[in-house]
Amino acid sequence: MTTMELKAWIAVAIAVACLFMLLRLVIGAQRRARLDRWLRSAWANTQRRARMLWHWRSSRKVAAQATQDAIERARRTRGIQEGNVYTPEAFKGPRKPH
Repeated sequence: MTTMELKAWIAVAIAVACLFMLLRLVIGAQRRARLDRWLRSAWANTQRRARMLWHWRSSRKVAAQATQDAIERARRTRGIQEGNVYTPEAFKGPRKPH
């Protein structure tokens, strides 16, 4: 991209921004407030999505590690498995009378 093309793109961006601000001044106060609310929520959603995308891999690693920890805890506990029902040996002890 040449410097002339870059200058043209910057000029177009500035012209669009000026037109947007002029349009914002022309519309009424209620519509301006509604537009501002929409712009703020759109910006917040964009930030939230960018943050989620940025932290996606690390959150997957944390979830995978938590899953592996849960599997290891389940393997270490002792119990009896009858079909698809797992009963820990801790349930075999005397029960507290009510």
